[in-house]
Amino acid sequence: MSFADYLMLFGGMGLVTYLPRALPLLYLAHKQMPQWLIDWLGLIPVAILSALIAPALFTDTTTRSLVFGKLELLVAIPTLIFSLKTRSLGGTVLVGMLLYWLGGMVH
Repeated sequence: MSFADYLMLFGGMGLVTYLPRALPLLYLAHKQMPQWLIDWLGLIPVAILSALIAPALFTDTTTRSLVFGKLELLVAIPTLIFSLKTRSLGGTVLVGMLLYWLGGMVH
C-alpha cells in the first residue's frame, strides 16, 4: 500500500469513528429530551460494564460453563460491599487487588 492509501485508510477510520458520535451530539444539543429518556440513557454505562464483567465472574472459558465458585466472583462480592459502603474508588481498587492477591495465595 502506498502512503496515500494509508492516509485514506486512516481518514476513513477516523470518519466512521467520529461521525456516529458527533451526529447525535449535534442533533440533540439544542433539544429538550424527556426525563424517561435521560434516565434510560443513564443506565447504559451500567449495562455495558455488567456485560464486560459478567463473563469473567460467572463463566469458565475452557469448558464454557457457568461456575459460581471462581476466585474473581469470591473477590468481587466483598469488594462490591466495600465500594457501596465507602464510595471510594481508590479504596475499592486497593481492596479488590489485595483480596485478589490473598485469594490467589490461598486458592
